[in-house]
Amino acid sequence: MVELHVIDVKLPEGVNIIAGTSHFIKTVEDLYEALATSALNIKFGIAFCEASGHVLIRYDGNDDELIDFAVDVAKKVSAGHFFIVAIKNAFPINVLDKIRKVDEIVNIMVATGNPVQFIVAETNQGRAVLGVVDGFKSKGVEEEVHKKERHEFLRKIGYKR
Repeated sequence: MVELHVIDVKLPEGVNIIAGTSHFIKTVEDLYEALATSALNIKFGIAFCEASGHVLIRYDGNDDELIDFAVDVAKKVSAGHFFIVAIKNAFPINVLDKIRKVDEIVNIMVATGNPVQFIVAETNQGRAVLGVVDGFKSKGVEEEVHKKERHEFLRKIGYKR
C-alpha cells in the first residue's frame, strides 16, 4: 500500500529554499561549508533526514529562524535522505553551483522563493518525495511587453548588462 501526502510549505518573507536528496550524514556539514563560502552576508538553515542508523533530522546553519524553518519542513516531509536549505540575503542562483558540487548530493528537486508543495509517498517502510509543485499554474504565453519587463528586470537587479 502507498499513501500520498501533499505537504504545503509557505516560505517566510524574503526566504528561498533549495531541496533535494543526499546520501550521507556529512551532508549537513558539507552544505554548511558550501553555503558559508558562496555569498557574503548569506543567512541559512539546513535540515537533513537520515535514512538509517539513528534516523534523525540533522541540522545546522547560521540563523536560528531559518534553522527552525528548515527543521520544521524536514519533520513534515520526513523522507529518507531529504534535505532542505532555507536562505536569506542570497538567491538560489548564488549557491546552486556550490551545492551541486557537494559530493553527497544526489539531486536537487527545487530552488525557489515560491510557495511549494512536496508530493510525498508513504509505505510501511518509510517516505519518499515523488515531486514538487513550485508556484502556480501558467496563465499564458508572454507577449512583447512581458519580454521587455523581463529584460529590464534582469538588468535592474544586476544579472545582465
